[in-house]
Amino acid sequence: MAPHLDAARKLFWILMKSLLRFTFMFVNNCVAIPSYCLYLIVLQPLRVLDAHTFWYIEGVMFRWLLAMVASWGWCAGYTVTEWGDDVRPMSEDEAMVIVNHQATGDVCTLMMCLQDKGTVVRKMMWLMDHVFKYTNFGVVSLIHGDFFIRQGKAHREKQLIYLKDHLDKYYYSRDRKWIVLFPEGGFLRKRRETSQSFAKKNDLPYLTHVTLPRLGATEIILKTLGPQQENGILGTEGLPGQSNKAKGLQWVIDMTIAYPNARPMDIQTWIFGYRDPTVTHVHYRTYPIKDVPLESEALADWLYQRFVEKEKLLAHFYKTGVFPPLDGQEELLSRNMTLDNAWLFFVQTFAFASGYMWYSILHHIYCWLF
Repeated sequence: MAPHLDAARKLFWILMKSLLRFTFMFVNNCVAIPSYCLYLIVLQPLRVLDAHTFWYIEGVMFRWLLAMVASWGWCAGYTVTEWGDDVRPMSEDEAMVIVNHQATGDVCTLMMCLQDKGTVVRKMMWLMDHVFKYTNFGVVSLIHGDFFIRQGKAHREKQLIYLKDHLDKYYYSRDRKWIVLFPEGGFLRKRRETSQSFAKKNDLPYLTHVTLPRLGATEIILKTLGPQQENGILGTEGLPGQSNKAKGLQWVIDMTIAYPNARPMDIQTWIFGYRDPTVTHVHYRTYPIKDVPLESEALADWLYQRFVEKEKLLAHFYKTGVFPPLDGQEELLSRNMTLDNAWLFFVQTFAFASGYMWYSILHHIYCWLF
């Protein structure tokens, strides 16, 4: 009887904790996202007079919103351990970030682990599936200038044209530095079988822990944002007509996300917090843009090789619990990514205070009019 009572108490506590977390996050979204939108509406005159300052302010608020999402996982004990190259010195450089994709929690993990990377979060652009446009965070991403891409052969060519136009219009005008994309084009569990079948037919690497990446968006980004030399290799001299501040892409940052026991974390886990405290592992490897080929066939080979390396990294991690050392290293050291609790408290307090302020203002306007 006692074991059944203990199990019932544990289940009751999990349900109560999940309900409380969901209620808090629902209210959090209801005050933070409308406040973000209202601040930017009021600041529209500044956008006309001084666009640089306007997008600076928008970027700060965007980072705070992402910090709120990070705090949901942080307070549930979902932390990040980082491996490989230290990318913090590159926070002010322009970089394309390629990430493996297993579940919706990957985005939350990135929102967390990039918080301590200088100005990266407020100056970054995301490429994500168009479905995210219709989530609670969709309006924020639309305002920030992220790009929502439709998957499938029927949309592929048009989407790449739209992507190039989007980059030309928004990337430099809003002072973006990092652009993040998931080249696999979907979640691992949904694409693995198709990817393996395609690999078998075309004599390509057979992958289990990742899938073969798609070239289109990567190629468009490199050609649009990365200066091209005569030999077809990307350089760092800057594009003609650009200021010194906009030098073009300088790095490709290859991020590999690994979950203990190969159990990906989804957004529902972050919201309800029903999983025990979990450490997600993120491995970084950086490549100077001059080492990245631009010609389509060579670029495809280069990108495939990156995901073959990811496959090896993940296979080693799932077998040993750690990533292997980089070339020339005897031991690969890890770093525990941390967030400042006082800062997270300030951000949440500001969000709720803003929500109350805007409610009061709109209530007074409504009473005045009616």
